[in-house]
Amino acid sequence: MSRVYNFSAGPAVLPEEVLKEAAEEMLDYRGTGMSVMEMSHRSKAYDTIIKEAEADLRELMQIPDTYKVLFLQGGASQQFAMIPMNLMKHKTADYIITGQWAKKAYQEACLYGKANQIASSEDKTFSYIPDCSDLPVSEDADYVYICENNTIYGTKFKELPNTKGKTLVADVSSCFLSEPVDVTRYGLLYGGVQKNIGPAGVVIVIIREDLISEDVLPGTPTMLKYKTHADADSLYNTPPAYGIYICGKVFKWLKKMGGLSVMKERNEKKAKILYDYLDESRLFRGTVEKKDRSLMNVPFVTGSDELDAKFVKEAKEAGFENLKGHRSVGGMRASIYNAMPVEGVEALVAFMRKFEEENR
Repeated sequence: MSRVYNFSAGPAVLPEEVLKEAAEEMLDYRGTGMSVMEMSHRSKAYDTIIKEAEADLRELMQIPDTYKVLFLQGGASQQFAMIPMNLMKHKTADYIITGQWAKKAYQEACLYGKANQIASSEDKTFSYIPDCSDLPVSEDADYVYICENNTIYGTKFKELPNTKGKTLVADVSSCFLSEPVDVTRYGLLYGGVQKNIGPAGVVIVIIREDLISEDVLPGTPTMLKYKTHADADSLYNTPPAYGIYICGKVFKWLKKMGGLSVMKERNEKKAKILYDYLDESRLFRGTVEKKDRSLMNVPFVTGSDELDAKFVKEAKEAGFENLKGHRSVGGMRASIYNAMPVEGVEALVAFMRKFEEENR
């Protein structure tokens, strides 16, 4: 069977050449006589893998030396607790609610201190990003939290909020490495890698060193202290070794492609093809305010549940996988991450045109 066009929101499409390279190395990684899956995380070969992965990520994102890069487990959802446990020194934090994941992070933070919702777009089903230029940031807030790209709703912060000097914490799971980023504007940014970087099971945390300390909330488990992992270079316990190895290959692929500014151009081109069609279509329409549209996740509807279901079914038969929208919102969603080729988006739009002609 040939490869399908996979529009899944995560775990998601990976670069084909990365998969082929991993397949070639599956039984014998570079003369070691074993797979990376079988290799000790304390071995010389693995030490090179994880160190190179970090060095390449630092180069791609231009991460300053004053930030630590941590390869952790527990997915992005574990960070919902880990962040307040480590950073809520004054037991206060401000949250901007732009979707389900920001809301879950906020609810988790409420377990550890006073979490304030200082802006929200829930009034319009999270279809826009609220104005964050002059927010009521709490004087004693330890940090201001955002989910930068909202996978389910297809919105993206085009400008970071004015945190009035407070530390910015951002979940960047679904826009990770899709465009250049100024790391110095964040105290901490993190993301699950299963959308744009690698297989599920790894979460990458980029954290400013002054935010890492033993001064954490009482009762914080050893494994949930950033200091534990920072001091051990992400090798305190057995890391998700194979997942990190694949991430490292994707970093090398991104460098070979020309880096993050080239990826941004590619991603803008792909998104434009799909959004331009949605804007002219008489059957399909996008669900997000134009100014806040994500380059990564594009939700759309026909206005009829029956027609939506028919579209998803026929699309699948034609080799377009995972176009069904998130169960909480319905409709359709095309996730067009870095590894989705422009041909995939062009083929999808051609199929949508045909479907529109047949079903108008």
